[in-house]
Amino acid sequence: MKRDDIVNELFRLQDEKYAAMQRKIIPTVAPERVIGVRTPELRTLAKKLYKDNDISFFLESLPHPYFDEDQLHAFLLSQEKDFDKCIRQLEIFLPYIDNWATCDQLSPKIFRKAPEKLLPYISKWLVSDQVYTVRFAIGLLMQYFLDEHFETRFADMVASVRSEEYYINMMIAWYFATALAKQYPSILPYLKEHRLDTWTHNKTIQKSIESYRISAEQKAELRCLKIH
Repeated sequence: MKRDDIVNELFRLQDEKYAAMQRKIIPTVAPERVIGVRTPELRTLAKKLYKDNDISFFLESLPHPYFDEDQLHAFLLSQEKDFDKCIRQLEIFLPYIDNWATCDQLSPKIFRKAPEKLLPYISKWLVSDQVYTVRFAIGLLMQYFLDEHFETRFADMVASVRSEEYYINMMIAWYFATALAKQYPSILPYLKEHRLDTWTHNKTIQKSIESYRISAEQKAELRCLKIH
């Protein structure tokens, strides 16, 4: 199989209405790059390609002309079973991610088995000059380090990130809203002590108040912490 075969398959799976919707909600991607393949179709194709083919040729053909190729790339990496190989491939791919959707859907299954091994890479990615590399690192801390592996030092790492980038600050707010739902007593001081910038602070409160995982009493307390 060649890259052209993969692209032809993506166009065969194209959904024009879905493409139109994606072009609206993913503004950082040029409209002409969006083919419009639905996520379940991409996941199915990724599983088939990973199982039946040597897909190294595709993973090495960067940058991909189409957004849907980036999505497929993310789903292929998410299936990688070798931790070190996955990290190597990630380090190559991350600088090419240019949108929140590909960033947030990139979730390697192998990380579930040894999240602690991720920490040196997360620390490095958090200080990257690439927007979506930073967003990806925060997402990993949110996914793997808010439950049994939680320590306040991980929240400190996220709180230390300062950026003018909307997609980074939104992820910080998402992280802290999720952290409040899971570790409320430990995370509340980050708001009481104003350890986030004003926009991210208020967005965290907004997202928490909208969450069904935050109690009515907690929401009342958070409303009082909004910065006006």
